[in-house]
Amino acid sequence: MTAVVGPRRAMPNTTTYAIEITGLRKAYRTRKGRQLAVAGLDLKVPAGGVHGFLGPNGSGKTTTIRMLLGLIRADAGDMQVFGYEVPQRLPAVIDRIGAIVEQPRFFPTFSGRKNLQLLATGIGASAARVGQVLDEVGLAERAKGKYRTYSLGMKQRLAIAGALLKDPDLLIFDEPTNGLDPAGIHEIRATMRGLADAGKTVLVSSHILTEVQQVADTVSIIGRGRLLAEGNVEDILEAGGSGSARVGIGDPTRAATLLAEAGFAVSSLPDGTLKVSSGVGTGQGAADLDPAHITRVLADHGLYLFELTPARPDLESVFLELTADEHLGATRGEPR
Repeated sequence: MTAVVGPRRAMPNTTTYAIEITGLRKAYRTRKGRQLAVAGLDLKVPAGGVHGFLGPNGSGKTTTIRMLLGLIRADAGDMQVFGYEVPQRLPAVIDRIGAIVEQPRFFPTFSGRKNLQLLATGIGASAARVGQVLDEVGLAERAKGKYRTYSLGMKQRLAIAGALLKDPDLLIFDEPTNGLDPAGIHEIRATMRGLADAGKTVLVSSHILTEVQQVADTVSIIGRGRLLAEGNVEDILEAGGSGSARVGIGDPTRAATLLAEAGFAVSSLPDGTLKVSSGVGTGQGAADLDPAHITRVLADHGLYLFELTPARPDLESVFLELTADEHLGATRGEPR
């Protein structure tokens, strides 16, 4: 689905959230019985900015988005978009939503501009918007090129342009960087950031947590269809602890033993350095990640560092920590 459109634009509601979801549930029948794809999910997406909807493949992201857009029916739960209950009142708010939730479909032998002109005619968008959205996604110079000659990144940006034709307030992108090379990922990331900076709300789902971290203002992290964490990116990273430290030392084997006995979690890195984080050791119990403590433990035994580099946790490490005891990652054959 390249764009979600409807018959008329709703008047803005006074709400701090673009999307509010409470107790959302969806189960599918499989050969093994009923499979829960979304298990009582609560989700709030602030109005304005980029919100990352994060989780591994199979965690229920796409299923949630499809229920939100009325493409499949929820088993239970309440959903609102800009204060309008959906799917009941979806026609009243649909013009304010642009979405890409499936592989975009365009005519391969038509130019990018021609494809958008046909789409604009089909959804009742102004013809003048075609040139505007091509500018917005950085495709104005390649607008006359045939779609089949576009790179994957350009094709994805053309799909975003299609979703922008009705000038929506909310953009929903489901795994928009799948299959893209680093240059294409950078282009899509810059496009999303530009849309948010222009005042729109961008919801982007992804299983690549470290990628979304570079563009998102707020995030929701889910596993097996339920919420694990949400909030500002900085707050979630802060709550994830002090991360780890990279330790370079002449005798890494002895250093690893001493640090483990002092209560640190220690692992060897391929280049011979050590990754040291807080944990439970065999000696003094748990040790907080304090660079001075690390230095003191080693110096007391005649070992001196040549490198000690603290590393902040990223969203991926926070997610792994959240799911470590629950095994909430994706499993084979689960719905998306």
